Amino acid sequence: MNSLNSEAFALFGQHILWSDMIGNLFGLAALALGWRRSIWTWPVQFLAGLILFGAFFGHLTGSAGKQAVVMLVALYGWWQWQRGKGQTEDGHIAVRFATWRERGAMVAAAAAGTVVVALLFKAYPSLSWDPWPDAYIFVGTVVAMYAQARGMVEFWFAWLLVDLVGVPLNFANGYAFSGFVYVIYGALVLWGMRDWWLRSREDARPVLEGAPA
Repeated sequence: MNSLNSEAFALFGQHILWSDMIGNLFGLAALALGWRRSIWTWPVQFLAGLILFGAFFGHLTGSAGKQAVVMLVALYGWWQWQRGKGQTEDGHIAVRFATWRERGAMVAAAAAGTVVVALLFKAYPSLSWDPWPDAYIFVGTVVAMYAQARGMVEFWFAWLLVDLVGVPLNFANGYAFSGFVYVIYGALVLWGMRDWWLRSREDARPVLEGAPA
């Protein structure tokens, strides 16, 4: 797996690593599949996490651990979407807005999780190069994936909040390809948010008895 940490090419003076490029391309594909409500979004997300886990394992324990959590959440998402298949006429899961209680729980979990993870990173500096932003992105990613697994439109809002920190952080730390990918994430998030928003209204619309599907 050491070859994954070798340089693929240079872009605008930034050194692009194979692990950074391949992992983020899979992540980008997973987000696009999530927009289409394809259940294959979860295997692709799992594969992206597996590639990055292999690249980080052995020398960046904290980063490898984060990818292990991402893979576990991807397995949870696969299970949830398998259960929810067929909720709509096109055979995919139905999407909806979260309840206020669910929103409050996710915000509280994100805030508490960020504090706990950041303090862990500060206690063990080898786990992260920038504890607070890194913890925010990691916890925000997990919360976003959880909301996606539950078919919540808020999934896209969570990703947007992650992007706002992820783009400058990746560029500042030399992960230029990740920074560029996060910019593309932002565009996909806006389109996906609009699509799920409109679809949630369609899925919630009652069907009259005897009316054509």
